[in-house]
Amino acid sequence: MEGTSNGEEPASFEERYSVNLMPSEVFLKFRKEIQGFRVGVNLELYNSPLNDYHAKLVLKPLAFERKWKLIYEPLYQDVQLVSKKIPITKFLNLQVGVGHSFSLHATGWKWKLTSCLGGDGMSRIRNKTSLGLCPGVDFRFGWRADFVLPEFTGGVGTDEPLFNMNSGRLEASLDRVEAIFTHTEGEQ
Repeated sequence: MEGTSNGEEPASFEERYSVNLMPSEVFLKFRKEIQGFRVGVNLELYNSPLNDYHAKLVLKPLAFERKWKLIYEPLYQDVQLVSKKIPITKFLNLQVGVGHSFSLHATGWKWKLTSCLGGDGMSRIRNKTSLGLCPGVDFRFGWRADFVLPEFTGGVGTDEPLFNMNSGRLEASLDRVEAIFTHTEGEQ
């Protein structure tokens, strides 16, 4: 554990390492592939920080070079045209979109710069892992890990101890679980 030169007791194992397997987002996605397009209905349930529910209708081309998707939220009467994530560097992506709220009679645009790395004073990895259960049924898990790597220090002829270890910190969580059901034209 950490050296106690500052008079503090080292943190316990439970304080340094935590894994939360309760997802804050659960999505059910129903997709139908029709003539080069994917039409989808997304039911999105959020339980943190507030309990919330979104239903979305999504249309996007199936082509590999697709550049956009159209999203309509009937409960909020919002429509959005969103670009796919555009890679800026290996770990940095840009996404832009324009939208209109029929209930507010307002049109606007937004952009989002995202990375799988970075955090608040810690290193962060965010990723999605997909698992194909059978043809037409997939599960996707969104997870994150915030960490500080262990650190070893020491000194000879100084006021530092010969060997000192900071065991690091890890906070991992399963943030999102998606169940995706896809029906293609060839299926009955």
